[in-house]
Amino acid sequence: MIDFRYHIVSIVAIFLALAIGIVLGSTVLNAPLVASTEKVTAQLRGNNAELQDRIVLAQTRGGASDTFVADRLPQLVQGALAGERVVVVEAPGADTKLREPVEKVLADAGAVISGRVTLTEKYLTTGPATAVEQLATVTGPTPSIFPSDATPYDKAAAMLAGAIVTTDRTQAGKENPAAAGVLDGFERDGLVSLEGEPGKRATLALLMAPASAYEGKEAEAQTAAVVALATGLDTVSEGAVVAGIVPTSTAAGVIAAVRADAEAASDVSTVDNADMAFGKAAVVYALREQVAGDTGQYGLASDAAAIGPSPEPTPPPTPTPTAGAGG
Repeated sequence: MIDFRYHIVSIVAIFLALAIGIVLGSTVLNAPLVASTEKVTAQLRGNNAELQDRIVLAQTRGGASDTFVADRLPQLVQGALAGERVVVVEAPGADTKLREPVEKVLADAGAVISGRVTLTEKYLTTGPATAVEQLATVTGPTPSIFPSDATPYDKAAAMLAGAIVTTDRTQAGKENPAAAGVLDGFERDGLVSLEGEPGKRATLALLMAPASAYEGKEAEAQTAAVVALATGLDTVSEGAVVAGIVPTSTAAGVIAAVRADAEAASDVSTVDNADMAFGKAAVVYALREQVAGDTGQYGLASDAAAIGPSPEPTPPPTPTPTAGAGG
């Protein structure tokens, strides 16, 4: 029979073994563990410092390159859009800081800016969607004919596009009598605000995308509404380009939606770095490319096809007759 003293001795032995383990762990094992931890920490600090240096170098080089291009931007785009009229359309949430620099580069390229049409938040809200449809029908030509599957925003896009752009160069700078009252009606209902004379139709359209992707349960529908406007503008003009700023890792927002839509991407060009000097040049070249009937998705985002449009091919030199040549 095991007596009480045996239990006491067993308990003491257990605690003694535990104490010995703690002592051994804090002396024999502690030094190598600390040394290993310090070595790993030093390596991580070194790697972090190296990465920080690379970031600073990349930012410095990128900033210097963009400054170099910005200083020469007027010469780079000179004459690229000569003879073209461009209307600027802003989606709700577009970065207003891009207005002046983008319109300046268009002017440097020789384009005439007919005006600016800014969509309001009301244009995109679900509540007034029926009002948008009614307004598009009422203010449009009579009778207004739309495809049976056209959404209210498809109809609104067709009406707005018909009032501000044209494929007929002889009608550029002139109002569309068939769309009389469209812009006034949309403005009166608080769906758009106008600046300049966008009713004097342009040949090209530049749609400025929202600065960030729409959020909330209606985000998908709101994005689709802006994409519908982009395709509507392209349909009745010489071409449309959607421009904005998209983080390189982002695959959301209006520009991404255009690129993900095969039909839209085949007609509408996009530029995702319009805040950069070479991005502004890409906007100009993309518009020029649209006039030629070509389309592209440009910029730095992961879904861009290229940084920018390829330069126009240089015509081959005319052969020079060789002295003494002849039959």
